[in-house]
Amino acid sequence: MTHEASDRELAAFCAAEHPRLVGSLVLYTGERALAEELAQEALARVCRDWPRVRRAQRPGAYAQRIALNLANSHFRRLRVRRRTQPRLEARAAAEDDAARAGDEAVALSVRQAVASLPRRKRTALVLRYYRDLPVADVAEVMGVPENTVKTLTRRALADLHEALEDAADPAAVGAGLASETQGAGR
Repeated sequence: MTHEASDRELAAFCAAEHPRLVGSLVLYTGERALAEELAQEALARVCRDWPRVRRAQRPGAYAQRIALNLANSHFRRLRVRRRTQPRLEARAAAEDDAARAGDEAVALSVRQAVASLPRRKRTALVLRYYRDLPVADVAEVMGVPENTVKTLTRRALADLHEALEDAADPAAVGAGLASETQGAGR
């Protein structure tokens, strides 16, 4: 058989089998869109293996077997997904909770560090970065020159940076606890 004749035979086979596959797969899967997708994939595999498939005793049965295997694989993946999805969601929720707890710890550290700043530095920092006021507005609210606001803000940020670095450093925390316990014993 020539290549052209083989191609015509394949085209005729696919045209005849496609509606049969879709019909049986709609009944098997209960979903028309899924059935059409699986039928297309089955026929693509038939096309890929056509020289072997056309020599089979019943090529239509071969195509149907491929289609059912694809449907079974689809359902198997769905079962696995349904089984593992709750565990994945629980893990993601636990990670979110941990991240949220970490975020809360960071937020608490920042609040404590800001609260420990001297009043003028704290005021400049809060007005400038929390309220997002321009330097000129902060200067007006505080009743100081703009350069003073810039200086206070710069120094407040440096103090915060230092305080937060110390808070994140376990050795500094340990040293702080040691000095507190030593002071308590006096």
